[in-house]
Amino acid sequence: MTKISRRRLLATAATSAALATLTACTSGRRQGAYDETAVPLPDPLTTLNVDPPFGDYHQMYDATFDDGHDIPAVPIEEIDPKFYRKMVPDPTGEQPGTVVVDTANHFLFFVGNKGNAIRYGVGLGREGFEWSGRGEIQWKQKWPRWFPPNEMIDRQPELEKFRARQIPGTNDWEGGMEPGVMNPLGARALYVFQDGRDTLYRLHGSPEWSSIGKSVSSGCVRLINQDIIDLYDRVPDGTPMVVRSGLSSVG
Repeated sequence: MTKISRRRLLATAATSAALATLTACTSGRRQGAYDETAVPLPDPLTTLNVDPPFGDYHQMYDATFDDGHDIPAVPIEEIDPKFYRKMVPDPTGEQPGTVVVDTANHFLFFVGNKGNAIRYGVGLGREGFEWSGRGEIQWKQKWPRWFPPNEMIDRQPELEKFRARQIPGTNDWEGGMEPGVMNPLGARALYVFQDGRDTLYRLHGSPEWSSIGKSVSSGCVRLINQDIIDLYDRVPDGTPMVVRSGLSSVG
């Protein structure tokens, strides 16, 4: 079994194509203080005179190979086009370099420098609506392991093999689901803290592209794997984060 340190026993969840189950966010603690001076502004974003500014949508969501994993193409014809990654006029009013989640409309915005923002479609669950306010993305992880909550394992004994266990006499843990394209956390995970404490709020990839723009019974904020990779590469640790119940101007 793979060993991990206790401070990195941070977990979230989403729908899992591999397990055909619903999961819930859970967490451990990670130490570290947020330093506002450490947050760089993003590079100026592409202007709005190209649609889409990132290239053809089929290419954007095409199959890709990432860090040893084959990510399948997304059948974008089966997703509402408003949830494609695109450049839009910024409706948030937040400072450049801020991530804003609009839970009412199932959007995530990354604010740019020229009155624009990159907008991503997201899927939400119960935990996605339970927290709102301001925080910081204080930790990022590529291809995270998944640790289902103990109460979920108790309800679904077939998940027992993924239970996390502390190694006696140590501060190390073992268990969890190996990273991979069928892992419920997908290709990336971003962990949100507030005042130095874990909010249990997560942004992460998901193999369930069909959940984008929808709300299911469990999970935090899910993005298409190709989108969470794009967002992960844009935001450093310490990025400001705002969660709202809705924005007045969305297109």
